[in-house]
Amino acid sequence: MSSDAHSDSSTAPRGSLYLVATPIGNLEDITLRALRVLKEVDQIACEDTRHTLKLLNHFDIHKPLVSYHEHNELTRAPELVLAMERGSSVALVSDAGMPLVSDPGHRLVTLAIRHHITVVPVPGPAALLAALSASGLPNDEFLFLGFLPARTGERQRALERLRIEDRTLVIYEAPHRIADAIADAAAILGDRPACLAREVTKVHEEFRRGKLTELFQSLEEQGAKGEITLVIGPPEKSAPGVHADTAQSLAARVDELMHQAKLDRKEALKLAAKERGITKRDAYRQLLDENPPPPE
Repeated sequence: MSSDAHSDSSTAPRGSLYLVATPIGNLEDITLRALRVLKEVDQIACEDTRHTLKLLNHFDIHKPLVSYHEHNELTRAPELVLAMERGSSVALVSDAGMPLVSDPGHRLVTLAIRHHITVVPVPGPAALLAALSASGLPNDEFLFLGFLPARTGERQRALERLRIEDRTLVIYEAPHRIADAIADAAAILGDRPACLAREVTKVHEEFRRGKLTELFQSLEEQGAKGEITLVIGPPEKSAPGVHADTAQSLAARVDELMHQAKLDRKEALKLAAKERGITKRDAYRQLLDENPPPPE
């Protein structure tokens, strides 16, 4: 393979691993560098060879393809590393976007690093950044969560752990679960401002903006198909706390959080303090007042 930028190439005889971002919808979004790398590598590892073949055919690229997905990476990663140790250069692509972002590839990258193989990112489109940038929500700090758990109870527990999170949240979700996920988020996190980004960069690209309850109502009326990214803004400053029940004792709330969200006592106390707008130290003192230690 011909020399890339100075940081991309190695004088060692062994090959390199290129992590190549591919379009998330619009094929015009692929970079010139990505096209060059795909043309020059010895083989391309991809989630779905049929899907990647369509992309390569569109750009008249003809390279050997090998499948690499969550069901075969345990055996395929060592095979690819062995090939690179023998001098082969490999590009890893996902079906859409940047490899390893909610996609397989971590095992291959860590194994390549362990074997002193150069790993080169070739960045490009990512649904999470596209949705975040157009959401209209604060983006100076954000937390990317990937996919929430599919099962209702596990999803609700995951959201419970985010109750005190005041950064913007970015979530991937399947169309058949998005309404339930938004309903759970509204119930647990509060009715925060949000944006549902659908089919980003594709023909039917759509952004729905509003409170979580408003987005839920729109799903009830219109539904949603295709690839979905949900962006949830931080709680509004005017809200003193999310679902804080001051009639409930602090100790009872801590026990409730430990049971429902599977938090340890330290995490549960921190969350309960945040809900009530007090410091963790004050919450600890209040907890001691409610449950004083027995006399010696």
